[in-house]
Amino acid sequence: MATKTSTRKKRTTATTTPQRATKTKPVESKALVKRAPPVTLVTGGTGFLGQHVVRELLDAGANNLRILTTAASLPQWMSERGVGVVSGSITNPAIVARAVEGVSEIYHLAGFVSHEPDAARRMYSVHVDGTRLLCEAARGANVKSIVMASTSGTIAVTESGEVVPDEEWPPPLDIISRWPYYASKLYQERVALEYFTGRGLRLVILNPSLLLGPGDERLSSTKVILDFLARKIKAVPSGGLNFVDVRDAAKVFPRAMANGKHAERYLLGSVNWSFEKFFARLERLTKTAAPRFSFPKKLAIGGAQVLHSLYSHWNLAPPVEPTSVEMAEYFWYLDASKAARELGFTARDAGETLQDTVAYVRENFLGGDAFKATG
Repeated sequence: MATKTSTRKKRTTATTTPQRATKTKPVESKALVKRAPPVTLVTGGTGFLGQHVVRELLDAGANNLRILTTAASLPQWMSERGVGVVSGSITNPAIVARAVEGVSEIYHLAGFVSHEPDAARRMYSVHVDGTRLLCEAARGANVKSIVMASTSGTIAVTESGEVVPDEEWPPPLDIISRWPYYASKLYQERVALEYFTGRGLRLVILNPSLLLGPGDERLSSTKVILDFLARKIKAVPSGGLNFVDVRDAAKVFPRAMANGKHAERYLLGSVNWSFEKFFARLERLTKTAAPRFSFPKKLAIGGAQVLHSLYSHWNLAPPVEPTSVEMAEYFWYLDASKAARELGFTARDAGETLQDTVAYVRENFLGGDAFKATG
């Protein structure tokens, strides 16, 4: 019997090392990875000082500028130059949160000026509550620097013209506590410093004196010029003032952002003049007679209060505000040498500032044609 031999064929299996799949990073479009350029925010950008600061920033090359404002619309020149806007109040958390999105630096100029006691609550809300909201939102948005506009009145006001305060002068609480505007601005400074502490968070405070110059559409600062031209000022106060051209003050804000020191104040002012000298210069410039009489301090303040009560009783606007009369009996002199030394602040000739202010007020509030013969 034949034996059947079965031949088992060996399968030769080629042993291969499995290759790992190579992960390749997707090529992202440059358009997708390109970050939006940082935004510079200016609060109160449509105000008297704010508009001049915005011009300075644009002229210096800022091309991603945003303002926070309660104004119904932007000035045409801002729209034409591509300024962005967030409309609403500094006291509205949602509005403020939207305003600081993508922001790298803030110029905080939003404010409200009034010398009426009834406006105290509103001023506290804007200056103190609004600043607190802004600083909280700014920290959350990783903003590192704020330059804030305050006022020389948180430091430089005295009962005597023999002293000229600088930034080291202690806040005159016994004086400014009488006037809600200046008290609220001092609290504003303190609140801002509570949030921007210097540990990677820088706050620089600029303290300009009375702002004069062209462009004060709301007469927030230049009403004294209008009152003089309208002959509403009947007596010469015994105090003195300092003023500064708004254009010169605005130039300092970008410099403060670049070189200002954390928690430092910088007083900005031009000349220290008595009201007698101030009105005499206005008389020479405008050919409008200055007041000739002066009264003792208590009599001047008391008389203004009586007039205010009478006019209010008759539902008429009083010719002068008692608070303004009281404030004019003090001295608002200051020393701006620190700002000159550290920030390059310079003030133009005071006569130029007065001339430009008078021209603007006449043209926009008194009818410029009526003054061409004497201007």
